[in-house]
Amino acid sequence: MKLFIPQNYQSILDLHQTELAIKLVKDTFQRFLSSELRLLRITAPLFVLKGTGINDDLNGFERKVTFPVKDIGDQEVEVVNSLAKWKRIALANLKIAQGFGIYTDMNAIRPDEEMDNIHSLYVDQWDWEMVISEKQRNLDFLKTTVKKIYEVIKRTEFVVFENYPEIRPVLPDHITFVHSEDLLELYPDLTPRERETRYVREHGAIFVIGIGGVLKDGQRHDGRAPDYDDWITPTLDGYHGMNGDIILWNPVLEASFEISSMGIRVKRESLLEQLRLTNTTDRISLEFHQKLIQGELPLSIGGGIGQSRLAMFYLRKAHIGEVQANVWPENMVKACQEAKIQLF
Repeated sequence: MKLFIPQNYQSILDLHQTELAIKLVKDTFQRFLSSELRLLRITAPLFVLKGTGINDDLNGFERKVTFPVKDIGDQEVEVVNSLAKWKRIALANLKIAQGFGIYTDMNAIRPDEEMDNIHSLYVDQWDWEMVISEKQRNLDFLKTTVKKIYEVIKRTEFVVFENYPEIRPVLPDHITFVHSEDLLELYPDLTPRERETRYVREHGAIFVIGIGGVLKDGQRHDGRAPDYDDWITPTLDGYHGMNGDIILWNPVLEASFEISSMGIRVKRESLLEQLRLTNTTDRISLEFHQKLIQGELPLSIGGGIGQSRLAMFYLRKAHIGEVQANVWPENMVKACQEAKIQLF
């Protein structure tokens, strides 16, 4: 069991206040996000047909929750891991114009997740996707979009403070950008997670660029599926990758705290190259990949933003189970009870 117990932890809000505050966070954040990025809220599936290539494969080894459906001849469907690829199809079907996009509530079940303070079997996030032009497929546009999202994060933090003055804002005025190659150069003897922790402790909020590609030491900073984010295309800065993670410093857990993964999405050329590099060219014949290769899907940028993660951060909670109902290991429940951490 991986569990961190903050010393002398005491929740600022009681259970009733917490429930009201969670609603405040979710209502406020999605309103600000949709306005800032010009996103239309749409409904989304809980599961998709198996074998279409639409589901997110994450790192490629995680099991999916799968079941047969009686009325379609026991054909199997999979509970989504994310909506990274489904959203591009939705952009095409809805004929969303360039400069506009969509967002939705994504709910996933990840049975292989190692449960700790910030991970559970259930994932809830805002998945968003926006149509862009070929000229916008660059690092500058990615950074501009990240800054807009960070402003939404900051404004929501202030709304929480207005309603609960005992929860004082802690985020810096600006988010700091750093490439995973730079982190490797700064801290060559540390693991990728340790590099993030060291850097975000100093800066408060960072965006780590370049997730998925192989670094100079022959390792990846972190895994990323080959068929949604573009992590291979070189940029004018001399680096590979047009994607990354928004990471905050969590003062309760005294640790790095990822709240969003996002990036400019693959086009035909980068998709084919990333499939080749990851030995997954067998996916080319799948429905999603054929749509992209045939030019039926728009160029886009998109990502996911953790709902429970944000609520946990804003409300200064020590465990994601304080803002999310779930199933937990018995020894974790006991340890949390002893530390006055109330899990749902």
